[in-house]
Amino acid sequence: MATSVQQNPAVAPNPYAEPVEEQPEGRSKRPIIFIVLALVLLVGGYFGWQRYQFSQAHEETDDAQVEGDVYPIIPRVGGPVLEVKVQDNQQVKKGDVLVILDAADYQQRVNAAEAGLAAAKANVVAAQAAVGTAQANVRTAQATIGVSAATRSRLQKDLKRSEFLRKEDIIPQSDLDAVQANLQSTSAQATTAQQQVAVARQQVAAAQQQVAVAQAVVKQRQSDLDNAKLQLSYTTIVAPGNGIVSKKNVQPGQVVGPGQQLMGLVASGQTWVIANFKETQLGEMREGQPVKVEVDAYPGREFEGKIQSLSAATGARFALLPPDNASGNFVKVTQRVPVKIVLDKVDPEHPLRAGMSVVATVKVK
Repeated sequence: MATSVQQNPAVAPNPYAEPVEEQPEGRSKRPIIFIVLALVLLVGGYFGWQRYQFSQAHEETDDAQVEGDVYPIIPRVGGPVLEVKVQDNQQVKKGDVLVILDAADYQQRVNAAEAGLAAAKANVVAAQAAVGTAQANVRTAQATIGVSAATRSRLQKDLKRSEFLRKEDIIPQSDLDAVQANLQSTSAQATTAQQQVAVARQQVAAAQQQVAVAQAVVKQRQSDLDNAKLQLSYTTIVAPGNGIVSKKNVQPGQVVGPGQQLMGLVASGQTWVIANFKETQLGEMREGQPVKVEVDAYPGREFEGKIQSLSAATGARFALLPPDNASGNFVKVTQRVPVKIVLDKVDPEHPLRAGMSVVATVKVK
């Protein structure tokens, strides 16, 4: 006889409860998680080790930028601007005309200097003529001395004859006196002629000095003319080298002065990189070590180069107000030293422009 099972109403099953499925044995997910974590750790460790090894043989900095020669275009003379021959970002070659200034004032100075030079040369000719005149006076005085000497010799002979004749009472005393007077007059003329020769020689020396002075004036006037022509040439401003015009701030009609920057000319021939490495990174850094440069403007493109030189001082030493660590409270700050990096070759498809930010990596080992 079957026995009926009575269910206790207090423990009746919940009709809304979800049925519980039993998990089969051997299908736990924990080993898979452990395997994934182990792989992640292995991969991370591998790349971490690679990064560590890379950091031991390389030094890297993002405090670096492209540099290039920038020529400031500054006039040496002032004046109104007649014409501006270039525009912003225009490619120019060495010797190309950039700006033309009004040259009227400087041309007038050239004309005045030419006139002064011509007058100085005329003074030289006049001074040389004065030397010739003074030398002629010397010859005339010397000739007078010769004539006086001949006359004196003749009168001395006449005086001897007259004295003899006077002793014989052949001629009167007046004739003897006349001969004596002529002899004295001739002697005085000879003395005067000698003095005239001395004066004439002094005049020759003075005239020669005047020639030297006039020639010096000619040199001075020639120098003034050369300077005036040089100032005139400065009114045409030309490019000092090949490059690209940048930051042009001059217009026709503008009055400019000496020392005023009109524009900049960025040299297009060569660029380099200045990387500011920390002083703690320079222990193994030497000239000639290879460098890889990544430019922010060209992601994924690497440029190869090498260290050309290391600066002899930190960047802070060249600041307008360099720090003085010996004064006041001192907080040690790691300094940076500029390192010049030159590139092995130029890539025309990826031109580098001065001021671009780069990341420099140096292989030190």
